[in-house]
Amino acid sequence: MKKWMHGLGILAAFFFVHEAALAGTQEENNKKKVLAFYEQAINLKDFEAASQYMGDRYTQHNPMAADGPAGLKDFITFLRINYPNAHSEIKQVFAEGDHVILHVHSVWTPGARGRAIVDIFRLEKGKIVEHWDVIQDIPEKAANTNGMF
Repeated sequence: MKKWMHGLGILAAFFFVHEAALAGTQEENNKKKVLAFYEQAINLKDFEAASQYMGDRYTQHNPMAADGPAGLKDFITFLRINYPNAHSEIKQVFAEGDHVILHVHSVWTPGARGRAIVDIFRLEKGKIVEHWDVIQDIPEKAANTNGMF
C-alpha cells in the first residue's frame, strides 16, 4: 500500500509539472502571437497580415472602436492615411493563461511625447478574440521623476 501511495504521489507531481510546463508554453505562444499581431496591425499597418492572428470574432472594449475585424481594419486604414509614421514601442509584456498585456509607448507623430497605453488581449484556441485598452497622454511636465515606462 505504501509503495502504491508513493507511486500516486510521483504521478501527481509529474502531472502538476507537466501542466505547469504546458501553461508556460501556452503563455509564451500567446505572447508571440500578440506581439506579431501588434507589429503587423499597428506598426506595419497591414490588416491582412494582422488578421491571421484574430479569431472568428473580435470583441472590442474601447468605446471609440467598432467590434469585429472590420473595426480593426477601419482603424488601421485611419492610421495609414492620417498617421503613416506612427510607431508603438512595446515596453513590457505580461501573460497569464489566455490573457496578454502590453505596456506600450505610442507616438503617432515623430517627435511628439506620445501616449502610454496598456493593451489587454484575450485569446481563445490560439487566436485573439477580445481587446481592452487604457490610454494616457504623456504630460510635458510630470509631478514626479519616475517616468511612465
